[in-house]
Amino acid sequence: MIVDDSSIMRRAITKYLTPLGFEIVGTAGNGQEALQLYREQPAELVTLDITMPQMDGLACLQALKEINSEVRVLVISALSDSQTGLKALKLGAKSFLPKPFTEAQLINEIQRIAGSKP
Repeated sequence: MIVDDSSIMRRAITKYLTPLGFEIVGTAGNGQEALQLYREQPAELVTLDITMPQMDGLACLQALKEINSEVRVLVISALSDSQTGLKALKLGAKSFLPKPFTEAQLINEIQRIAGSKP
């Protein structure tokens, strides 16, 4: 599942991951949409932006972990300060990738978090 308020970013992540065999079960533009979608279509791995309207990524991360403590979350954000990354990791994110990122960086993080290729 891909969660980002930027449709351009959602499309880019989908474009990078689909050819590798990852199934994108859904995309959401904010944390509230993500939680609703996750309840309907649970995902094993979620990419999650932090700065979004209605519900930010850190609040969404906490709620996702309450629904499923095993969900793997990669936080992807332009907020690249170490405090933000540390807070996301403390809340249960598996990794933090600052924007902008390269296709190779995204693929490497996703594969590392997933444990291997799909």
